[in-house]
Amino acid sequence: MADIRFKHVAKRFGDVSVIEDFNLEIADQEFIVLVGPSGCGKSTILRMIAGLEALSDGELFIGGRLVNDVPPKDRDVAMVFQSYALYPHMTVRDNISFGLRIRKMPAQEIEVAVKEAAGILGLGDLLSRKPKELSGGQRQRVALGRAIVRKPAVFLFDEPLSNLDAELRVQMRAELSKLQDRLKTTTVYVTHDQVEAMTLGDRIAVLKAGKLMQMGKPLELYNTPQNIFVARFIGSPPMNMLRVTVNADGRSVRHAAFTAPVPERLHPAVAPYRGKDIMLGIRSEHIGEAGRQDWQSTVEFDGVIEIFEPLGHEIIVYVRSGEERILAKFEATRLPAMGQTIRLTLNADKIHLFDPQTEQRLGKERSNDTNEGART
Repeated sequence: MADIRFKHVAKRFGDVSVIEDFNLEIADQEFIVLVGPSGCGKSTILRMIAGLEALSDGELFIGGRLVNDVPPKDRDVAMVFQSYALYPHMTVRDNISFGLRIRKMPAQEIEVAVKEAAGILGLGDLLSRKPKELSGGQRQRVALGRAIVRKPAVFLFDEPLSNLDAELRVQMRAELSKLQDRLKTTTVYVTHDQVEAMTLGDRIAVLKAGKLMQMGKPLELYNTPQNIFVARFIGSPPMNMLRVTVNADGRSVRHAAFTAPVPERLHPAVAPYRGKDIMLGIRSEHIGEAGRQDWQSTVEFDGVIEIFEPLGHEIIVYVRSGEERILAKFEATRLPAMGQTIRLTLNADKIHLFDPQTEQRLGKERSNDTNEGART
């Protein structure tokens, strides 16, 4: 068993608090992605698991064992760094086997382990080469091989694909997914790229300023963000966030460009906000050109096209409506014209509502996947 549990963990560098009262549970064999903007503390969390950073407060358990004072070499974890951290004077074979040789494993066992890892990663023909003779993707696979041969209880990945070009990142994401399916090893993966997070993780932990904003399965985060930060951070393009006023009936909200019904499921949560401003979130795929017949509850309004981004099968359109810019997705049947006034339809069944002060979702489901800690 290699479950990981953070219990009221804090990390401070002098007077600067990076992590405060952090609680998180990761199940054995689970692939967890830590995602968030630069400086949110995700790499610090990874380094605390590895033992490269000491905890300022709290407790950290790996496999049920308290590891606060356990040195890195005794934690049974393997870390893959952003920079690959390969020895330039060593061959691929020697780089992969380095950790095993340090542990004085018998030479025959080392050779078997290296060949097995090389076979998994497609490095069999490259074992005699040195890092300078390899491409970026091949170097990354060597770094993975060095971690695999140790057969650790936990894999730690610190933005391992950020140095690769777009095509290689896609390929390596697929290889990492296959690797996890094959090895079934508890994995913690750090990235600032929410596309990587959505495609790789069994669950995703979204962090901001050292705090866990939400944790859940990728589609849970996308479809039911529990606060404005997650709503804007997860998804590309980010969710539209519009200030609206709740009407006196508590069953509709008013924007400068439209009035939208509040979904019935949200009536109790919206009732206390009658006459007050709240935030309405709506994803770009739920705003389109007028005349949609496949949406049951729709609201139409006008906007002026400011910018558009053709993406092949669809177009992202930036529309000015009143004082706000709204992003919509159109099918790429034709290119719109800049400055054109266009009639839009909003799918009212897909709106999200948030308190503008707390930034928390209205009518959100109670969940343990927050900074309260327990795994669902």
